[in-house]
Amino acid sequence: MKGILLAGGSGTRLHPLTRSVSKQLMPVYNKPMVYYPLSTLMNAGIREILIISTPQDVGLFEQLLGDGSQVGCTFKYAVQEQPNGLAEAFLIGEAFLDGSPACLILGDNIFHGSGLQTQLTDCCTSPSGGIVFAYQVSDPQRYGVVEFNDAGKVISIEEKPKSPKSNYAVPGIYFYDSQVVDIAKNITPSDRGELEITDVNNAYLDQSNLQVRVLDAGTAWLDTGTFESLMQAAQFVQVLEQRQGILVGSIEEAAYKQGWIDDTQLTDLADAQMKSGYGEYLQRLTS
Repeated sequence: MKGILLAGGSGTRLHPLTRSVSKQLMPVYNKPMVYYPLSTLMNAGIREILIISTPQDVGLFEQLLGDGSQVGCTFKYAVQEQPNGLAEAFLIGEAFLDGSPACLILGDNIFHGSGLQTQLTDCCTSPSGGIVFAYQVSDPQRYGVVEFNDAGKVISIEEKPKSPKSNYAVPGIYFYDSQVVDIAKNITPSDRGELEITDVNNAYLDQSNLQVRVLDAGTAWLDTGTFESLMQAAQFVQVLEQRQGILVGSIEEAAYKQGWIDDTQLTDLADAQMKSGYGEYLQRLTS
């Protein structure tokens, strides 16, 4: 399976002065925001990743992350010229995917939980159809919303409804089989002028080929689309790291635990960041 990380611009919900650089390059506590979704893909076992961003930002991502070889991965880069919707990522990434199953993750979504890695790794094992998640939120009208029948079966997914039929939102990570590119090619722009990921999900649902797995309360999902949520995410990461003595969202640790880099390579990465607690933590992993 290959991964696509869609790291768009700062978004209209943030102050105009912040839009000169993608918010995914902003720090969330002690590391760039993009590290969090990137490490989520890596922890799931995905090491071939296409990073899609705006024309003005894609070079900054490449400068930050390089070709991925330092963490045992292959990173490629592509441009989304205009914010034409999440599903356009599959059209942009068609040559990169080359018929492979795909996992799409949004660059401003943070996931953390003790059982999350096992869940995501399971989704990567030759998926048939599509697999998305449902997560209970207090503001479902901001997201794609899942409707369940009395038997707990999914019967609809609606994009940003004014009157949500449940409090279960679809978080920004999606798994699809190899037909996703063809499905994306055959959806039409919504009233917002975007190729909606919800339309991709509904195409799989119409085939009776979409799994919706509910994330339990032990998993945290943070969508950092506002200043308030950015601050909450930084506080969340700070509390976890300081209380538990762990790193959240470290691409170097993810690579090391997957066996993609060895002790010497990790030590070299740690030495380059030794002036911070981040480097000291990485160094301790090898002892």
